[in-house]
Amino acid sequence: MAPAATALIDRAAGLVLGQRGFLFPWAPVCLGVGIGLYFLLRVEPPTWALWLAALAGLAGLVAQARMNAVAGPLVAAVALACLGIGLAGARSHGVAGPVLDFRYYGSIEGRVVGIDRSASDAVRLTLDRVVLERMAPEDTPTRVRVSLHGEQGFAPLEPDAVVILTGHLGPPGGAVEPGGFDFRRHAWFLRLGAVGYTRNPVLLLEEPGGGQAVFAARMALSQYVQKALPGETGAFAAAVTTGDRSGMGQETLDALRDTNLAHLLAISGLHMGLLAGFVFGALRVGLLLVPLVRHHWPVKRLAAAGALVAAFGYLLLSGGNVATERAFVMAAVALTAVMLHRRALSLRAVAMAALIILVLQPEAMLGPGFQMSFAATTALVAVFEQVSGLQRERRLPRWAAPVISLLVSSAVAGFATAPVAMTHFNRMTHYGLIANLVSVPVMGMMVVPAAVVAALLSPLGLDWLALAVMGWGLDWILLVARTVAAWEGAVRPIPAPGPGVLPLMAMGGLILCLWRGRGRLAGMVPAALALALWVGAERPALLIADSGALVGLMTPEGRALSRPRGSGFIAEVWLENDGSRLDQAGAAGLWPGEAEGRVARGRLGSWEVIHLQGKIASRGFAECRADQIVVASEALALSGPCLRFDPDTLGATGAVAVSARPDGLRVVTDRELSGDRLWHRRPAAQDAPLRLAQTGQ
Repeated sequence: MAPAATALIDRAAGLVLGQRGFLFPWAPVCLGVGIGLYFLLRVEPPTWALWLAALAGLAGLVAQARMNAVAGPLVAAVALACLGIGLAGARSHGVAGPVLDFRYYGSIEGRVVGIDRSASDAVRLTLDRVVLERMAPEDTPTRVRVSLHGEQGFAPLEPDAVVILTGHLGPPGGAVEPGGFDFRRHAWFLRLGAVGYTRNPVLLLEEPGGGQAVFAARMALSQYVQKALPGETGAFAAAVTTGDRSGMGQETLDALRDTNLAHLLAISGLHMGLLAGFVFGALRVGLLLVPLVRHHWPVKRLAAAGALVAAFGYLLLSGGNVATERAFVMAAVALTAVMLHRRALSLRAVAMAALIILVLQPEAMLGPGFQMSFAATTALVAVFEQVSGLQRERRLPRWAAPVISLLVSSAVAGFATAPVAMTHFNRMTHYGLIANLVSVPVMGMMVVPAAVVAALLSPLGLDWLALAVMGWGLDWILLVARTVAAWEGAVRPIPAPGPGVLPLMAMGGLILCLWRGRGRLAGMVPAALALALWVGAERPALLIADSGALVGLMTPEGRALSRPRGSGFIAEVWLENDGSRLDQAGAAGLWPGEAEGRVARGRLGSWEVIHLQGKIASRGFAECRADQIVVASEALALSGPCLRFDPDTLGATGAVAVSARPDGLRVVTDRELSGDRLWHRRPAAQDAPLRLAQTGQ
């Protein structure tokens, strides 16, 4: 072997040996790489390949235990990646269920298993045990979700109640633009086989039978809290205590998001840590006040066990989303460590929480909840290891510790989660640090303790005293959110990055947090590369909705839309991804060509873009030229060599993005990027319209 190669291998071995004792936090990273690879595939792998990957991963983990200190970690990394592929595949097949493949209107019967609110502020019901008119049970979706519009009674909206309604259902939609958020995949793992709406009243068919005890307890507690604290304060209190956000108005949610205070709604590490810490401290003090207990019982261990029970109860009442599960695992690991006289908080605990969630729910890795939760926690633990080191060396005065902890925790958590928030929500909050500095202490010293005291006083009928204190704290937080959100420049729109930006940013952050020694500075390289790619990202010149009902054309002033109303959700997402401040009506005013009646004409380089809206416009357009792109919301019957997109074509392609290049047009479709996966199955007969759209023949 060449001396240079030998030296390179020796250096790599030295790097691995230098990380001995600190490699476990990389285990969920390697597992996540495998999960990510599975979801990046364009074609669903056969079942035997998934089994092979899982078995290879298990075999590698067993074999690495007998290897040396250099080969063992490397084999373990590859084995965990293989295991991640197998786990993600097993989960995908395990949640498989029927998906509606047509537009349905008729009676819908089912049991209420979820109540929340949609982005349009409408109450939504999630139903299981679904019965649809004239549909065989084996073809009926496992679950459906229905938004309630119009006047609705609240009697049927009870957990475990069987309801019946008349409404519209359809298959879960794909991404509104190629490479965007894939709701179809998201719905697959929620076991939602159809989504829709109703404008008719929901009728109660059967009273609740007690089959959803935890859910019923959550909603009963939520209603009790909202009755004790009316208005947005009570809705906020219900969200904090039970995870039920169905009572919160959209304006309040927007104010919390615009000030980076929305994390106070999620029952996550902050709430779970405050609850467990308060219960642990209260139990420990109470037990120490009893002389017999103080001298003969393990007070600290008993307090930790009691706090663990309280945290588990909080997990059940909260509904158990990813952030709450991560927080509970972290709290459980910390409290167990206290009972075993071990270090309570470390990167190992964070890694253990990530491993548990990724094994049980591999798809969680793709969501902003998992990404933001672990980004904040990993960064906080890594930074506070350094801060605690300074404190042990007496470099910081004792009085400064809580002040610095508050400042550092708010700044670090905000900095760590900012790339994830900007990627998923296309916004940057400029005054989030200020809002958190004056709100988080109130949550920790007033709201959460008052909630615990209210639970203790409830059997005596005195919980209203503590709930009033809790309400004062939440009123302050809402006042801060509304005040800061009204400041000029509070929110800045951010254009959506390319597909590789967030993984590169995550890798850079993980190296900075997990690597030991000066080598951690190497994490600046992928982070800087991600930032450069983000700044240089280009948005598609032309976007076409999968229904053909909306077209978006990029102009020097921003995205121009072909119509001022209709397809509002698609328009909102397109403009958010562009980083635009305009609404749909304002964007429609930018359309660069004629927009007479139901026909809108614009230009994309040397190509003319024509959008035909409605049956009359579509039928009246009979012939086209080679330099035209024709989009229609109804089926087209025209001759000519143009590039055409109508509902038949778009049914196969999904949303379309078109870019003008010197050598012609580049057409990218949602189907091209999403591939043929379990949640994207399409009939083979639809391939012909896809080829027609791509070639223009």
